[in-house]
Amino acid sequence: MTAEAPVRRRLARSAAPAPIRIVHLGVGAFHRAHQAWYTAAVDADHQWGIAGFTGRSATVAEQLAPQGGLFTLIERSASGDTATVVDSIVEVNDGAETDRLVELLAAEPTAIVTLTITESGYRLGADGTPDLGDEQVAHDLEVLGSRIASSGDVLAAGVHEPLRTVLGRLVLGLAARRRAGAAGLAIVPCDNVPDNGAWVATGVRAFAAAVSRDLDEWIDANVAFVSTSVDRITPRTRDEDLETAAALTGYQDASPVVTEPFHDWILSGAFPGGRPAWENAGARFVADIEPFERRKLWLLNGAHSLLAYHGQLRGHSTVAEAVGDPECTGAMTAFWDEAVAHLDADELRLDDYRAALLDRFGNARIEHRLEQIAMEGTAKLRVRLAPVYLAERAAGRSGAAALTGIAAWIALLESGAEIPDAQASTVRAALAESGPLRVERLLQAIDDRIADTDTAVRTQAAVDLLKASGNRLPNVLASA
Repeated sequence: MTAEAPVRRRLARSAAPAPIRIVHLGVGAFHRAHQAWYTAAVDADHQWGIAGFTGRSATVAEQLAPQGGLFTLIERSASGDTATVVDSIVEVNDGAETDRLVELLAAEPTAIVTLTITESGYRLGADGTPDLGDEQVAHDLEVLGSRIASSGDVLAAGVHEPLRTVLGRLVLGLAARRRAGAAGLAIVPCDNVPDNGAWVATGVRAFAAAVSRDLDEWIDANVAFVSTSVDRITPRTRDEDLETAAALTGYQDASPVVTEPFHDWILSGAFPGGRPAWENAGARFVADIEPFERRKLWLLNGAHSLLAYHGQLRGHSTVAEAVGDPECTGAMTAFWDEAVAHLDADELRLDDYRAALLDRFGNARIEHRLEQIAMEGTAKLRVRLAPVYLAERAAGRSGAAALTGIAAWIALLESGAEIPDAQASTVRAALAESGPLRVERLLQAIDDRIADTDTAVRTQAAVDLLKASGNRLPNVLASA
């Protein structure tokens, strides 16, 4: 006779939630494992509630709303799992609910807006300016023009075409805050983009300036943009993780999150309306964030991208599988050797950082899928591998390891792999070309600065060698 499974109650709040003082755009697994966890860890008095808005899908809102925003965070180490119920998210909305977003951004208690919408979600160029050729950007600039007067005031409510971009919705909310006379706030992007605070500031102000000089000036005077570097490996939740969460907590959770024990958050900038004491959970506030950004973008994220493309070419599915392959590890180590030549070893403790990354990557219980990391290759390679290649060339060296990582992306595309990318149409058009022109067009999609004839020829040679050598990477590196 089979024992019946225990009946478990669904997660639900037993006390009043914290007041909303933080708005987050892009609620997903990483936000919940990182910013939401940090906030819950330090907010014992429950003064910093988070209202979240989803990104491309409303699924997380549908899952968390019945639970009052509560969710289970499973920390998965090599030796076992532990679980915590995180209570900092107090409201979750469909990202398309612009009216609620505008209401919250105009509210005086709101002091912080955090974002995790991926690099491509901002729809900005490398210099932070909006891509005016993007249909969604053009649409939102037109809609903002119909909803915000030249004085910066939000026009009377009426039937309006909905905004489609995150920055468009954010600017409308800031216009409403200006009209309400509310105090300044901080915007804190948490995506893997160098100097992301200044980058997003350029984009937000460009959106605002396109419709109102007065609004642009108000943003300049009242809104602080904080640069951050975030680090916590957070794979997609699997069906079996729901049972793990229930077994560890005794409650049914429709949307638990799995993450590694390691966490890191570095911030640089002002918070006009105050902030939680995140430093009590290990966050660090620094005057110059650039060295820490480069360390993380190149050594962690760059290695992830390199493993994603090389690893899939060699038949692997997860980071742990790829880092257990000497061919992939050799390629990653060669890339790290190039990258650290342009980082301060003493300030950043690079030997310790590299050793810790190897340990984290090798945690086979964190099933970090290579196909997930491979997504949005053009945007990721632009900030993860291309800068190392350019720095190596400027130093008079070949940049072979970084270039071969880019070649692996191309080889994977040429193998017929479908890799989601915001520039998918550009990538498809490039793949339709022949010979070196195909590679040159793909390099342009990443960064114009690496799309010279010499680099295209060397990349094509690396792609050919990858195919001819059965993806044996050391031989390719020696020849690139």
